[in-house]
Amino acid sequence: MDWKILIALLIFQHSSVSFQLDFANIRREIAGYQDIANQIIDLSVYGAAQNQSYNRLANFTDMFGYRLAGTVNLENAIDYMLQELQADKLENVHGEKAEVPHWVRGEEYATMLKPRVHSLPMLGLGYSVGTGPKGIQAEVIVVRSFDELEARAAEIPGKIVVYNQDYLGYGISVEYRALGAAKAAKHGAVASLIRSITPLSVDSPHTGMQDYAQGIKQIPTACITVEDAEMMWRMAQRGEIIEVFLNMSAQNLPNVMSRNTVAEIKGSTYPDQTVLVSGHLDSWDVGQGAMDDGGGAFISWQALSLVRQLGLRPKRTLRMVLWTAENEVDTMSLVMESDEGTFTPSGIQFTGNANATKIMTEVLKLLKPINASILDKQGDGTDIGPWMSAGVPGASLRNANDNYFYYHHTNGDTMTVQDPIAMNLCSAVWAVTAFVVADMDDMLPRDSDHVHIRVKVH
Repeated sequence: MDWKILIALLIFQHSSVSFQLDFANIRREIAGYQDIANQIIDLSVYGAAQNQSYNRLANFTDMFGYRLAGTVNLENAIDYMLQELQADKLENVHGEKAEVPHWVRGEEYATMLKPRVHSLPMLGLGYSVGTGPKGIQAEVIVVRSFDELEARAAEIPGKIVVYNQDYLGYGISVEYRALGAAKAAKHGAVASLIRSITPLSVDSPHTGMQDYAQGIKQIPTACITVEDAEMMWRMAQRGEIIEVFLNMSAQNLPNVMSRNTVAEIKGSTYPDQTVLVSGHLDSWDVGQGAMDDGGGAFISWQALSLVRQLGLRPKRTLRMVLWTAENEVDTMSLVMESDEGTFTPSGIQFTGNANATKIMTEVLKLLKPINASILDKQGDGTDIGPWMSAGVPGASLRNANDNYFYYHHTNGDTMTVQDPIAMNLCSAVWAVTAFVVADMDDMLPRDSDHVHIRVKVH
């Protein structure tokens, strides 16, 4: 055997044994946090901080409502948050400048004129162009898939394309919202209407982002209800001529400066090493933005608040960021984002290497008192995704969010969706996880030793 290979094998075997020995110590170290974990849980679920995150969120959303990027209302909401975080005695409270797009929805409506007159509940999709003051009146072609769109390309010029795609899960069906306008425009459509991306509808349109394609004409695009998309499909199958009038005064204005909202509890030993908890403070211009993502933002605030109220200070810095646009961060032990609801939690979804996963499995055992000790793979988050891709361990909240897409991006996203008991539990999960990882002797292991990236979001 080549001597270099032999040495490499010996080093590998030695490091494996060392990790096994270290892991036994790590397991004991983590188990030693049970008393602190219980203190955080008791404070959040039963103590003086009970319902605190819910009440703070209710005050905030009732005061400001939705918070669309680029608006004065969002900036006022950020000012309010900075004041409240300072009043909560958190540290290094500040706003970080960030450039955001400025889209204005304006007045909008749609009416089916043939085969009968019917008002179509609709919401323009994010960053759509407008129709012009005269609106657009055109015949409709209804398709159920992108494949059907391509097969009927010759029929599309001059028409409004209505997509009546099946709901196959958000991650799959959202492609119609994102790409529908560009694919229809490629074949000469004058506008597109997308069946809302939801498993359940009560005549409720769901807005969201769409992506125009470079080199293809930008056409107005909006979402309509599941009920109306299915109705027009039935009409088309009977051979009836469908005609729709669409009026949208949407505008894309120059980008403006906004801020990410930041607060910290400085680490006692390694202040330059960080555990990040986060959610996004902006929202679509419907409902109150309470679920998406007020809940995630406010349990992130509450995680730091619980630690502060208990007089705890971890070895590493706990940082909260409420996103609106972009941020630049260097050394991270763990990045956490809650952006898929704050319903009853059952644990954490985690992305990291095998060793980090073993450690996080032990950390989650501390949450057995509230039945939130499950560690799943595939931590997720729009804002933290680039760090996870670069090798930084990442976590998202595992919660009973089966109904999340009933309300997602609709006028139904209000405080009525939120539950104070669930938010107490979510806050405890967020705080225990973040504090323990921030206070352990060593950072979570990862595949790359140093990450320095710029993250663009929303």
